[in-house]
Amino acid sequence: MEIHRLKLSGFKSFVEPAELRVEPGLTGVVGPNGCGKSNLLEAIRWVMGENSPKSMRSGGMDDVIFAGTETRPQRDFAEVVLQGRDDDNEELEVTRRIERGAGSAYRVNGRDVRAKDVALTFADAATGAHSPALVSQGKIAQVISAKPTERRQMLEEAAGIAGLHVRRKDAESKLRSTEKNLERLEDLMAGLDSQMSSCGGRPSRQSATPNYPNKSKWPRHGCSMPAGAMRRGWLKKRVRLLKKLMIAWSPRNKLRTRRKRHRPLQPTP
Repeated sequence: MEIHRLKLSGFKSFVEPAELRVEPGLTGVVGPNGCGKSNLLEAIRWVMGENSPKSMRSGGMDDVIFAGTETRPQRDFAEVVLQGRDDDNEELEVTRRIERGAGSAYRVNGRDVRAKDVALTFADAATGAHSPALVSQGKIAQVISAKPTERRQMLEEAAGIAGLHVRRKDAESKLRSTEKNLERLEDLMAGLDSQMSSCGGRPSRQSATPNYPNKSKWPRHGCSMPAGAMRRGWLKKRVRLLKKLMIAWSPRNKLRTRRKRHRPLQPTP
């Protein structure tokens, strides 16, 4: 992925709108201490989805908004726009905007997206907020003293397979939630079975309904069916519905349905 332009407004020390162009070749930012050089790298990490205030050198995420000085009032929002090209040589524009006390909002090419979608977009491009390509202060020492698992993550990001791990974690979380739903359904079915057993046997036809030859002439108000029979019928319908839901929510059934949906077409003889 190539980064071409970075726009900042209200982010930390950049109270006025500023723009950094990354030209072909080597681009450097030179300035005295405290002029905001590190804020540029933190702005890139922030727009890529960084949500750790510690990584932003702040106590809270709202601290990235310009806090004001004696001569300038504080800002109510901060916005960073990252423009570049992805691996398919297509234009990519990612925007992150945060308002004080309201949280962050993301946009990719003008569309509102989730933070997970932004992280997945950069993970597919072998980069991201925690990419080893973004070397911040103290990063070299962390790489030298990194544990084997941390070094493995760096190699996976360099190989461009970090997006697969993100999708794998997402799929595992969905499977765990499905298993919890199935356990809840089993508990409900066990409770309904106990309620059905407590209702007793089915009453006779003579005791269940009044002696009317035609059902259309039954009285609309009054005793049409006893409460026990109506409750047993409702419980049976509920149990059948829960069984259908258990079959539909089963992970094996979802995998079987997905395989059928994406089954390749067989060539005609």
